[in-house]
Amino acid sequence: MERREKEDQSSVGARGQWASKTEYILVVAGNVVGLGNVWRFPYLCYRYGGGAFLIPYCLLAVVFGIPLFLLETSLGQFTQEGFITCWRKVCTLAQGVGYGYLVLKVYEFVYIIIQAWALFYLVFSFRSELPWATCNNTWNTVNLTTNETAAPNATSAATEFWERRMLRMSGGIEEVGGVSWELTLCLLVSWVFCYFSIWKGVRSTGKVAYFTATFPYVMLLILLVRGLTLPGAFVGVYFYLYPSLQDLANLEVWIEAGSQICFSYSLAIGNLIVLGSYNKHNNNCYKDCLWICLLNSCTSFVAGFVVFSVLGFMAEKQGVTIDAVADSGPGLAFIAYPQATALMPLPQFWTACFFLMLVLLAVDTQFTAVESFITTVSDLFPKVLRAPIRHELFVLVVCLANFLFDILFVTEISYVLYLSDYRDLKINDWYVYPNWAYVLGWMMTFSSAIPVPLWVIIHLCSTTGSFRERLAVGCRAVEDPGWKKIPEELDGANVELMASAVKA
Repeated sequence: MERREKEDQSSVGARGQWASKTEYILVVAGNVVGLGNVWRFPYLCYRYGGGAFLIPYCLLAVVFGIPLFLLETSLGQFTQEGFITCWRKVCTLAQGVGYGYLVLKVYEFVYIIIQAWALFYLVFSFRSELPWATCNNTWNTVNLTTNETAAPNATSAATEFWERRMLRMSGGIEEVGGVSWELTLCLLVSWVFCYFSIWKGVRSTGKVAYFTATFPYVMLLILLVRGLTLPGAFVGVYFYLYPSLQDLANLEVWIEAGSQICFSYSLAIGNLIVLGSYNKHNNNCYKDCLWICLLNSCTSFVAGFVVFSVLGFMAEKQGVTIDAVADSGPGLAFIAYPQATALMPLPQFWTACFFLMLVLLAVDTQFTAVESFITTVSDLFPKVLRAPIRHELFVLVVCLANFLFDILFVTEISYVLYLSDYRDLKINDWYVYPNWAYVLGWMMTFSSAIPVPLWVIIHLCSTTGSFRERLAVGCRAVEDPGWKKIPEELDGANVELMASAVKA
């Protein structure tokens, strides 16, 4: 059996497997534990009922979060294929789901811009004077103040550094402006790191995860201890967890809890299928999925203490309520939190710890997304793309092409393109998106859903027989799972061994 596994791994076109179960756990944990745990969950918990938000969150995690996590992982483990070809071994008609995932992956690659932003802030964290804590910079305006609540049009130094120094926001989505060479350099570093994390497939990915998946927890623990020892910290924690049970009657609370489960568990984007496909077919994925989901949710909960203890400190320093400083998304990570750490002793150290944590959280999510894309396309064309040199070149082409495309997002329209909400297309209450931006947004939304019915129509039209017969063919698997396939030379060797045993 051991000889068969070794020969199969070394044969031309072999996909390979995780070197150890530890590497698999670390990579999946790094994939699901990301920026949303730090900047989305704590705010949702505060905004939608405090401690009461944990009721729908935990209930929905048990009802559909963990089961879907297990379903996707076991699908990859059973078929030993990427998120497109796996459907050939389950239900051919559903292969359009995989192509929909492929479209999502193209959009997901732009996630690396956030990593570049965090790296930009990390570099500036080592300056003797933090630029988002001073008012005498060339990008500051006359509206600058130390307290944004002091006047209607007032802005903070942290806000102006974010909008006017790093993003250099233009007047609108129509004004592209110039390219920021500093952000371009940060973007290049991010893509280079991503390339060398995945260029050898799971052999390199698993090794990188030993650091990138564990070190953020060291930073989280340091920030947690520091945050809870600050004056006003427990006021922030109180606002974070104070239960408002009447909010449970609000449907929006349940919708946000469900969306956070999908977002945080990385459901329905194909990553879990691909990562599970590198397991041995008899791996105990039940226990793996349960522990990873538990780790993810606990990380979100603890991150809330890290965030709101610091926000409570900042609110007390400024003499305002938590409502005035609480924010979510990039507003929390790049404005509120840096502004708060600037008020602490040794602000450079605490700011560097925070942004190093953000960079590493983004790194894992990014390279698993790219690895999922690489694996899936390679499974479509295994003879062409799995050869040793060709695989590394294919990874290089994908990373280089996406780097060149992402340069668009380090121009002066990066913020306008990135932080759009299709429900209310406004930025900072002064810029209203044009109508064509709505159309573009809906086109992007439907582009990942169209492949599902389109594939069904193409498959039914290209199959012979009556409609009922074509439907029956489409609902069947056309290939055996990968773990059932035995190379012919190995099969012959097994026959000879069995014959020898009978003669003996």
